[in-house]
Amino acid sequence: MQFEVWAPQAGRVTLECDGVTRALRPDPERAGWWTGEAEAADGTRYGFAVDDGPVRPDPRSRRQPDGPDGLSAVVDQDRYDWRVPWPGRPLPGAVLYELHVGTFTAEGTLDAAAGRLGHLAELGVTHVELMPLCPFPGRHGWGYDGVSPWAVHEPYGGPEGLKRFVDRAHGLGLGVVLDVVHNHLGPSGNYLPEFGPYFTERHHTPWGAAVNLDAPGSDEVRAYLLGSALAWLRDYRLDGLRLDAVHALADTRAYPFLEELSTAVDALAADTGRPLFLIAESDLNDPRLITPRREGGLGLHAQWNDDFHHALHTALTGESQGYYADFARDPFAALTRTLTGGYFHDGGYSGFRDRHHGRPLDRSRVPAHRLLGYSQTHDQVGNRAQGDRLAAALSPGLLACAAALTLTAPFTPMLFMGEEWAAGTPWQYFTDHTDPELAEAVRRGRRREFAAHGWAEADVPDPQDPATRDRSCLDWSEPGRAPHARVLAWYRELIALRHGQPDLTDPDLADIKVAQDAGARWLAFRRGDVRVVVNLGGNPAAIPLGPRPARVLAAWEPVAVPGADGLLHVPGESCVVLLQE
Repeated sequence: MQFEVWAPQAGRVTLECDGVTRALRPDPERAGWWTGEAEAADGTRYGFAVDDGPVRPDPRSRRQPDGPDGLSAVVDQDRYDWRVPWPGRPLPGAVLYELHVGTFTAEGTLDAAAGRLGHLAELGVTHVELMPLCPFPGRHGWGYDGVSPWAVHEPYGGPEGLKRFVDRAHGLGLGVVLDVVHNHLGPSGNYLPEFGPYFTERHHTPWGAAVNLDAPGSDEVRAYLLGSALAWLRDYRLDGLRLDAVHALADTRAYPFLEELSTAVDALAADTGRPLFLIAESDLNDPRLITPRREGGLGLHAQWNDDFHHALHTALTGESQGYYADFARDPFAALTRTLTGGYFHDGGYSGFRDRHHGRPLDRSRVPAHRLLGYSQTHDQVGNRAQGDRLAAALSPGLLACAAALTLTAPFTPMLFMGEEWAAGTPWQYFTDHTDPELAEAVRRGRRREFAAHGWAEADVPDPQDPATRDRSCLDWSEPGRAPHARVLAWYRELIALRHGQPDLTDPDLADIKVAQDAGARWLAFRRGDVRVVVNLGGNPAAIPLGPRPARVLAAWEPVAVPGADGLLHVPGESCVVLLQE
């Protein structure tokens, strides 16, 4: 078997394979690459040593059976016998479901999660979005401190476990999206700097030196990340990737990495005959991210839209701290702005940033499905001091309103696991660092961060305490009992409605019409012949819809259609979806 590794500054590179050490030779056709051959098969352990240093995992390791610090293992990708032919499932018309493998079930494995996928198929979602799966220290963590970006975390089930999960999902008609992290690698088990200039001091990020996308040696680093991304889509038959915090990718080259990546993914989609897509997380509010390359954009297929979340969250909760401040000044106006324009921050002044922020979205060119809308995500729940969900503070009626707005808005909707039944479990920040100093630094940093916002340090869960992760696991007994069962039925009804009413997947943002009364705390919007009305206030509201005949498609509490006066009477903390022809 051929082994190879990029180590451009090395004077000598050796391969340790199955306990035998061999010297590699420079590749005469590829500068900086070292190659050699050794007998190996699926599961064979190996590693590389640079200039007689310690043996390290392969930077392109497909498997780390003993964790980030152990030797790599050979993976024969053709060994798995795929059972389900899969034509793919595109993003337009999708309903996504964000899932963390380690807490979706108490077992915390891909196989256990696969056993619960029937619930998602019955719910009506179309794609599962998995949080990062790359190896990280210990057993439990969020996954954003991963290393070995070609491998699958072994405690989750490794490469075979992911393939079984994808096969099971595809058999149920569910696409699978994976969250990948290109903007940094974790602090523990990251040996890339020993091999080459994978990072650069030209730019600095919240995690230290930036991933090298534009300094000397960056051609190979970009190829490294591109190869990883394509491998997930090709070898594991994934349908898309979510790209973490692309605003933290420091890249000054004329051909941006994100454009290069979108070009490569579109080419792979053409080769495989399956629709493939990229979803960015971005703080920039820059529509060029999701504008096609032929129109001068970067060609990503969608992005998370935090503006919709922030507007909805402030309207529901009244919170105004931090980045919510800009939205909390007039939450109903903020909701109207995002529903009709996509972005709230579209070039105007942001008080939170103390500067202007964003750029207008051209509603005539950008279809609404390119923006993801949600009321909860792992970030917006887990980055609260106690990981409390909306269900911890809101009535079932207000949760129903949040669901109605998310699932009937023009954006591609996304749910966070357990949201669909108003899960009573929190989702807290947890780690399992094996380095005691790093573990203590994370613990102190987390408590210091929230102490600055008025929380007592004792009230901030210890990320390293196993109980923090255990508290965050979903309780699968909840969906069968009140009040969770009613909320779950409501989500199923709304998702079915979205799939069944073409107006609810119309991509034309310019066609959205909104009316609202902030004082009475109601908002209504029109999508074609569909009317969506939410009353977030505690008192009943009389909402003018006009005299056209209407019929109720879905309602949280019973309501009568408007009479001759055209008024719709909606109970407090309730919502209704109507068809007005």
